[in-house]
Amino acid sequence: MFQTSSALHRNVHSQVADRVGSSIVRGEIGVGEALPPEMQICEMMDVSRTVVREAIRTLTGKGLIESRPKSGTRVRPPQQWNQLDPDVLRWHLETADIDRYLAKLFQLRTAVEPGAAALAAVHAAEDDIARIRAGCDGMDAAETNEAFVAADIAFHQSIYFATRNEFFWPIAQMFEITLRQSFTIAAPGAHRPRALIEHRAVLDAIATGDADGARDATVVLLQHSADDLVRIRGREFEAPARPAKRP
Repeated sequence: MFQTSSALHRNVHSQVADRVGSSIVRGEIGVGEALPPEMQICEMMDVSRTVVREAIRTLTGKGLIESRPKSGTRVRPPQQWNQLDPDVLRWHLETADIDRYLAKLFQLRTAVEPGAAALAAVHAAEDDIARIRAGCDGMDAAETNEAFVAADIAFHQSIYFATRNEFFWPIAQMFEITLRQSFTIAAPGAHRPRALIEHRAVLDAIATGDADGARDATVVLLQHSADDLVRIRGREFEAPARPAKRP
């Protein structure tokens, strides 16, 4: 229990929260089960009660646990966790089946991203469009896969921020963690020239205020991204149907 993860450079209470949180996400402490008593955690991790209590507060804030009189500190159902929290996302990624993870990520992007692009076309200000364009230009200029991935993530994040709708912003923020895995897998492929054209099509539609065009271009981009991962990973990933031609 409480295996050490890769985040041990952080302060002590964050290290404790990281170890306990990752154990919960891995299922080593099940839903409804109580955490060990404070003093036991102190002894197991060689830390003070103050450190443990701060870690417990951190995990409570992320929705993983709750403390009640007489019943102790217990694990909450995953439906009540803050699934967009960066640490919770990272703990999931540390143990996730990559193909299942990618399939779920595509489900989310399919449901949300075409609509976000359409909203961006309506609401984006000049600085929003400049950031989207900078992501596109960064992809075009990238000399390494790492630089290409970073620019690609920035491009998609900027679209969500350009909606000017704060309820879309947490999705953009989670992309720094969630999309990196997907984009890194696909970055070395020979599809890059086509991907650049498709990203430019999304940019152009947003820049000209064409909401329908932005939505359709995003659907095409996601469909081809899914196709690329099928070729690389050898399995299906859910992507949207291609847009019907408009009369």
